[in-house]
Amino acid sequence: MERLKGIAMIIIGSILWGATGPMMEWLLDHTKITVEFMLAVRLIISGSVILVVLKVQKTPIFHVWKEKYWATQLVVFSLIGMLGLQYTFVKTIEVSNAIVATLLQFLAPIFIIIYMAIIHKKLPPKSQFIGIIGTLFGLYLLLTNGSFTALFVSYEALIWGVFLGLTYAFYTLYPARLMTEIGVITINGWGMVISGVIFAVMGTIWVSDEWSILADSQMILLMLGISLCGSTAYVLFLMSLKYITPVETSILSSFEPLAAMFISVIWLGAVLLKWQLVGIVFMLIFIVYLSISGGQNKEIKDA
Repeated sequence: MERLKGIAMIIIGSILWGATGPMMEWLLDHTKITVEFMLAVRLIISGSVILVVLKVQKTPIFHVWKEKYWATQLVVFSLIGMLGLQYTFVKTIEVSNAIVATLLQFLAPIFIIIYMAIIHKKLPPKSQFIGIIGTLFGLYLLLTNGSFTALFVSYEALIWGVFLGLTYAFYTLYPARLMTEIGVITINGWGMVISGVIFAVMGTIWVSDEWSILADSQMILLMLGISLCGSTAYVLFLMSLKYITPVETSILSSFEPLAAMFISVIWLGAVLLKWQLVGIVFMLIFIVYLSISGGQNKEIKDA
């Protein structure tokens, strides 16, 4: 029963997170809301909700600020990890679409493997080479529909997608000790609030005429949906780790791009060509393969 609870959590969380991409795409395409404004509102709401819930549960959320070392790490994580990941993700959506952005973030495991190989001065195992090649081949089909001469997304989208993968890799690797010491949910709650405030300053949202867009009840509901779906999805993802393994969590998180694709096709009218669909299947298969092989390698080292 506990295992089924964990599986349900990660599946629901992945679907909710996947749903935020098309919602943000619709807002960017149909309103004059900017990336900075949307992220400021979304992250401040999401982070505040998380921190309030933790405070109600009597979690010491201010402990991280009492030691300069951990506070500095939190600020770095917020500026590069949280802010970088959120901004590159939404910019990739803005210049392409939610499906492409959701899949391009899965470049992160490849960058992590390359980073670890450089740090340890050792080539990745054969299984990871296979996973990297398969994932990149799927990405090639997604971006070109099998053409050798044309891209079906802009070069700008590809560049933002690469930065998305890099920031996601940093987001994953950098705060490991910080989260172990302070708590995963606490760190991400603060990360959201800090990066949201920075986006608010960048966009000077207190004088923005974009608030008038939120005067419409539909827009308010959509913004709240983006914020609350994101924070709920994240909490469910973390809670699932109590009941299932990280490898299983990585595999089941593949529901995220599937949800983004389904919602984009049904709601936004997105069209995917034959070889792009084949590419998506390849990417999902080899992302799962990378997760499994990475988990197996860790188990061997731990043994």
